Amino acid sequence: MKLTQRTATGAASLGGAGLAGAARAIAAVRPAAKPLHPKGDLVGGELVRSGTERGAATGVPWLDEAGRDQVMVRLSRAMGLPQVLPDIHGLAMRVPLGCDRHGDLLFATTGTGRWTRFLLAPGWKVQRPMTTLLPYRTPAGPVLLAIRAVAEDRYELALAVGRGEWSRFGELALSGATGPDPTISFDPVRNPLPGLEIYEWVARLREPAYLTARRTRPGR
Repeated sequence: MKLTQRTATGAASLGGAGLAGAARAIAAVRPAAKPLHPKGDLVGGELVRSGTERGAATGVPWLDEAGRDQVMVRLSRAMGLPQVLPDIHGLAMRVPLGCDRHGDLLFATTGTGRWTRFLLAPGWKVQRPMTTLLPYRTPAGPVLLAIRAVAEDRYELALAVGRGEWSRFGELALSGATGPDPTISFDPVRNPLPGLEIYEWVARLREPAYLTARRTRPGR
């Protein structure tokens, strides 16, 4: 393993341990609720993928090719703070893959600039742009996904390779709400979509916090 890879992996491991510790601390203060995304609204939706634009192909068929997916979406506030306070808004999406399998995507409010797309941005409005924050490994390089509200129940999806320009590849239309379901847990590390590979340093950064959140949720 190259020195830069070892450094990134080591830093991600330390970061993951820190995030897991923060999740445990929140669970200790708020034992009756999940430490992350304690409340959320589940809704159905249809994702219409138009495919990537000319010259923006990633080598991932799910992104590059047109298609339709009947998805499940959770809209939530990450920290569960009172509505009068800013919070990090999240949109989780579950895509069925057949044979009782599914892929999960997690988006959080960020900026969309070359650098701000990698920075969380707390706010009051859920209409702010969201990204996957951390990239996926693809044949085209590190790819970040983004989602942006264009109406109350419609979202536009885009992708970017590294810090490159955003390219639209689909639209999500939400249907009626199905209500909260505390048994559903979204995990993009354990349930990636085909072709969207998880970097080792991303897994080391994210999975400890997800594991802690699952272990400390009420009833576990």
